[in-house]
Amino acid sequence: MKVAIFMGSKSDEATVRPCAELLANLGIPYVWTITSAHRTPERTERLVRELEAQGVAVFICAAGMAAHLAGAVAARTIKPVIGIPVAASPLSGMDALLATVQMPPGFPVATVALDTAGARNAAWLAAQILALTDPDLAARLHEARRTMAAQVESDAAALQ
Repeated sequence: MKVAIFMGSKSDEATVRPCAELLANLGIPYVWTITSAHRTPERTERLVRELEAQGVAVFICAAGMAAHLAGAVAARTIKPVIGIPVAASPLSGMDALLATVQMPPGFPVATVALDTAGARNAAWLAAQILALTDPDLAARLHEARRTMAAQVESDAAALQ
């Protein structure tokens, strides 16, 4: 496994699924599970330790409301941590965004957009991090970018 995806609760699964699907499409091995910074802090700590030992290089953490999962993971690893804020409260995700992005110096969390757009970008960012040392993955990312550009060109031509 190269990437671990943590969700703060079962209700985050539909939001995070696009992240897992994109990693699979890019051929990146991943594991995903539910763990909570508040309800299961010992589980979170144990998972980080065990998954690092198994070769996980990037952690992706999705959580709503207080959203301290990414920070809790960042406190326990020096591997890159990517946070996906989830709009799960009456504050429409603003609380999750601020909790995820406001980390103390030395414990960074790369924070992406809210919800499924963020989930997709978390996968892309994890892939880019892994591609730094994986030329085959880097080639797949370049090809994906060419495909996206070609789709824009095709869509633009169709409007003419």
